[in-house]
Amino acid sequence: MKFDIYDFDAKAAGSTDLPEDIFGIAPRPDIMARVVHWQLSKRRSGNHKAKGMGEVSGTTRKPFKQKGTGNARQGSLRAPQFRTGGVVHGPVVRDHGYNLNKKVRRLGLLSALSQKAADGKLVVLDAVAALEKTKDVAARVKKFGWSSALIVDAAVDQKFLAASRNVHGLDILPVIGANVYDILQHDILVITQAGIDGLKERLA
Repeated sequence: MKFDIYDFDAKAAGSTDLPEDIFGIAPRPDIMARVVHWQLSKRRSGNHKAKGMGEVSGTTRKPFKQKGTGNARQGSLRAPQFRTGGVVHGPVVRDHGYNLNKKVRRLGLLSALSQKAADGKLVVLDAVAALEKTKDVAARVKKFGWSSALIVDAAVDQKFLAASRNVHGLDILPVIGANVYDILQHDILVITQAGIDGLKERLA
């Protein structure tokens, strides 16, 4: 797959061959959906909690005698039918994450990369310029016309990361952190040449 290379000033800087087995497979929307669901499930904090009958504060005394009142029998004011009672089958603190086969996760990433290439929304950069000011990064992004872009590099320069943090719609990730959810969340996927080499190693 032949792709043009640009520098960070949006000027042509040659071309390169992208590996077909990473950027040229038939995308699998079903697999990408499974991987995204797995990622979002792992992100959930799971700290939602409601108190049950045995956890709410209140007396343990029987509200009134069993018989003779004409009312339905009651054993506790902490029962769920009372205003101050506990919640029946309420949410408890738990982990929402689950295991997903490594081959499925790999295929999901390959599908996301190939989807961007097939849609013409993949940009290959020679390298990311060592910029330290937000206005400089914003000016480069404006030259390309990106409104939502994810840059994937072999390693992220911390000064460049700090400078790009306030640029709306722009995110930076190292190769090891490239994932299906973030790739699909952004309109444009930008990969440096070093990032491509890193992906080859990661997905080998």
